[in-house]
Amino acid sequence: MMVFEQVTIPLQSFKGVCDMSDQYKTLAYTFATMLNTQNIALIDTFIATDYLNHNPYVADGREANKQFWSQWLTAFPDTQVTVEDVLVVEHNVIGRFTYRATHQGYFMGVSPTGNPITMRSIDIWRVQDGKFVEHWDELNTLELFQQIGAISTF
Repeated sequence: MMVFEQVTIPLQSFKGVCDMSDQYKTLAYTFATMLNTQNIALIDTFIATDYLNHNPYVADGREANKQFWSQWLTAFPDTQVTVEDVLVVEHNVIGRFTYRATHQGYFMGVSPTGNPITMRSIDIWRVQDGKFVEHWDELNTLELFQQIGAISTF
């Protein structure tokens, strides 16, 4: 039989942890705001210059990230991103997002179709010095490419 001793931890002991968690969450919400407002300049506020991106569609670095999202917003100018969940674990931010838009411009060699799209992502960012420095994601790109007619549906 295990006996646990009741321990009281003063709430102020968590103040720094809670503040940091909220700051980290704000980074994910700023990412969504950047897309929803088409304000690419916001990237400077949440992505480090030497950003490491483990995504085959986007090169490393802040400038490459700006270039990708500029191309995305040209192809999908009415993009609206919904933040479904944001979690913070140590120095990592995990976000689940839904993107809705209309394919109105060239995207990865595919001519505009006018088709509506819905894309989902789960993103994991590592935070250092108040900015995202590394990124991993999982995307439903098969469905996205089917929605814009690049790949036939099954």
